[in-house]
Amino acid sequence: MRLCFLVEEHYRHDGMPNEVIGQLTAWGHHVDVVRPGGSLLRMTEAVDAGAHDAWVLKTVSGGPGLTLLEAAAAAGLTTVNDARSIRGVRDKALAAAIGRGRGLPLPPTYAVARPELLAEIPAAEYPLVVKPADGSSGRAVHLVSSPARLETLLPALAGEGMLIAQPYVPNSGTDIKVYAVGGELFATERCSPLHPDPSVRERRVPLSAEVATIAAQVGAVYGLDLYGVDVLLGPDGPVVVDVNDFPSFRQVPDAAARVARAVLDLARADGPALAAPVTLPYTLPLSIPAQATAQVPAPAGDAV
Repeated sequence: MRLCFLVEEHYRHDGMPNEVIGQLTAWGHHVDVVRPGGSLLRMTEAVDAGAHDAWVLKTVSGGPGLTLLEAAAAAGLTTVNDARSIRGVRDKALAAAIGRGRGLPLPPTYAVARPELLAEIPAAEYPLVVKPADGSSGRAVHLVSSPARLETLLPALAGEGMLIAQPYVPNSGTDIKVYAVGGELFATERCSPLHPDPSVRERRVPLSAEVATIAAQVGAVYGLDLYGVDVLLGPDGPVVVDVNDFPSFRQVPDAAARVARAVLDLARADGPALAAPVTLPYTLPLSIPAQATAQVPAPAGDAV
């Protein structure tokens, strides 16, 4: 197969997706790599409808790669993930509206175009977590304890574009990252970006049936096949605080091979379509009770 990977400069030397590209090449597939953030793009000729079986995006939020992927999708080409689905989670304000509307346990979310408008949020909602609506990799995430603290942060927030604010979910200082790849779910525990602790290293952990159900629902709600979900275990139960398309898949065993196989499976699908349920259920490779497996809904289908 011929594949086109769109890889921003930020990920030029990262294991993901370079190890996946290496694996696909080793299996005899042809992979072209385009770096949209460091290239002059002749958009009127950038998409050759017959050149590639699928396009894959690994870029920062707000980067030009998604525009190019959307151009490929508009030409009827297969994309991994579906370009519309990626747009739906990269805009965190949009993702919050979609997720809450479809029953996912997301915190109430405010969105503002100018940071000074955050002052209108009632004091009873504090502490708040404030971050850019197009943020990624923990960029410019702030825990705001009070309206007075917000006032001091306004200059730092001024250049971040649209912002979202959510009431802080009390937690242990770690969050659960669930990776979805090839119809399987893998869970890790890691230090929360709001509570950095160098002594806390990311590690594989058992995946509870409750969190597994939520993670699978995320794929169905947003139409994603390859994705990651950040979950906090709050006092009222698990809360989804972020969704990522094509994450790092750290701690996933044989991650490069698993992701490469998933890309090939999606590339062989029949053209672009909104996510529809597939027939195979998620398998839960960690310590999940047997009866819990049947409760986990099928993953999002061929979102290509």
